[in-house]
Amino acid sequence: MAAELTAHELIAKHRPTLDQALEAIRTRAYWSPHPEHPKAYGEHGSLDAAAGKAAFDALLGTRMDLGQPGTDDWVGGEVSPYGIELGVTYPHADIDVLLPAMKAGRRAWRNAGAETRAVVCLEILKRISDRTHEFAHAVMHTSGQAFMMAFQAGGPHAQDRGLEAVAYAYVEQVRTPETAEWTKPQGKRDPLALTKQFTPVPRGIGLVIGCNTFPTWNGYPGLFASLATGNAVLVKPHPRAVLPLALTVQVARQVLTEAGFDPNLVTLAAERPGEGIAKTLATRPEIRIIDYTGSTSFGDWLEANARQAQVYTEKAGVNTVIVESTDNYKGMLSNLAFSLSLYSGQMCTTPQNLLVPRDGIRTDEGPKTFDEVTADMARAVDGLLGDDARANALLGAIVNPDVKARLEAAAGLGEVALASREISNPEFPGAVVRTPVIVKLDGAKPDDEAAYMNECFGPVSFAVAVDSAADAVELLRRTVRDKGAMTVGAYTTDQDVAQAIEEVCLEEAAQLSLNLIGGVYVNQTAAFSDFHGSGGNPAANAALTDGAFVANRFRVVEVRREA
Repeated sequence: MAAELTAHELIAKHRPTLDQALEAIRTRAYWSPHPEHPKAYGEHGSLDAAAGKAAFDALLGTRMDLGQPGTDDWVGGEVSPYGIELGVTYPHADIDVLLPAMKAGRRAWRNAGAETRAVVCLEILKRISDRTHEFAHAVMHTSGQAFMMAFQAGGPHAQDRGLEAVAYAYVEQVRTPETAEWTKPQGKRDPLALTKQFTPVPRGIGLVIGCNTFPTWNGYPGLFASLATGNAVLVKPHPRAVLPLALTVQVARQVLTEAGFDPNLVTLAAERPGEGIAKTLATRPEIRIIDYTGSTSFGDWLEANARQAQVYTEKAGVNTVIVESTDNYKGMLSNLAFSLSLYSGQMCTTPQNLLVPRDGIRTDEGPKTFDEVTADMARAVDGLLGDDARANALLGAIVNPDVKARLEAAAGLGEVALASREISNPEFPGAVVRTPVIVKLDGAKPDDEAAYMNECFGPVSFAVAVDSAADAVELLRRTVRDKGAMTVGAYTTDQDVAQAIEEVCLEEAAQLSLNLIGGVYVNQTAAFSDFHGSGGNPAANAALTDGAFVANRFRVVEVRREA
């Protein structure tokens, strides 16, 4: 197929960005090529706010024909958490036709080499970036994120994570040289001489199983890691969040075609209501890599049953914050209030358990009892969300009825320090918006332990009274070891306590944030610098993104010849 975009042109265009990404993952310093502010878009071919909204509106009620082989039906049914029926339909694939078709272009894609694959991936990301406003509305109306969060997390931050995966994939593939001249001396005899050729070879087809809450942010690392290492990728979105990943597949197929590659290297697997095709796909022999974000139960099932594939999972965990002491009480409360409220707590990194000594803590405002800390925490959240317009901008909408049910049930688990309240959204009357609930529990009571030792996904937090800082540290250790954690936070002015917490996090492989009081929060991670998850505790078996996340997606095959 004739290429409209040559490898030379793509390398000239994107190699500088790739080099900057490689430097960023080496230094871990701040860097991003994707602007976070909506006003930065509208030039150089990118859509501004009005054009992006118009592009999204034009999608509603349409059929998205991706030109895939094996389409046997059209499926849809997404309803926005804000109450809008999207009405978009997508191709339903006959897997027995689609999977063989995905293999046709793998030879050319493999032979293109690591650099060409990387710059093709960067062209895909560039075109997605140009449509960030459009993607933001798609993420907002499938995940329930408020617009600004959908814009940033679903747009530039997701694109950063995709680029980060490409950078790591490139590093791991070029670690081994393409060729080597090998000569072994043989004394008086002629030396042995071989020419050796080394080729990164993809594992097969990668399956990306998307999630409802962060379809692009969680989907892009696996998608681009597999594609950049030479694999074809089948994207199976969450049934309630198809549109953002379908648009991604559409862009990828366009770029692959223009670059002279088979567009079926990236395809979509949308499903009928209740069809549940993830298990069927995950155990197909053609599927050799799986990326999954979601419940622990299905993640465990994948790890146990998809034996033919390399499985990367991000599952559930119980995120914990130890509050032992602070020299900035107001800053601590403000930081925690934002962390508990953002996106209605519907993040895998949101703190759930706040461990506070029952005798209280030391602060710059004097001693504070457990009850005072809990009451002040409740007031901080209430103050942050007191204005309904600001609350809507932070909370977004409850993503599904299960989250709402957990929120309502949580109030019956203990003494309520902060009751959840309903907030109306004038722009979207159908949105379900609720403020967080904070429930007080006793760390010494077995009945309470049954509540706080399990993830309660959504705007639910437990203030857990513990006997001492040492008990808090041991409870943290047990929580991470048994249940896993994507994040750990701690507030302490005691160096011995800080060291004990840090040691637990090192031993149990949990990412720790100490004494955050400013504009960085425990539930946020920055691409190219922060690792999302560690792969070392039950919450996830992989980190986004590191060398281990990409290196097992390909193998190096050697060909030796006599020199």
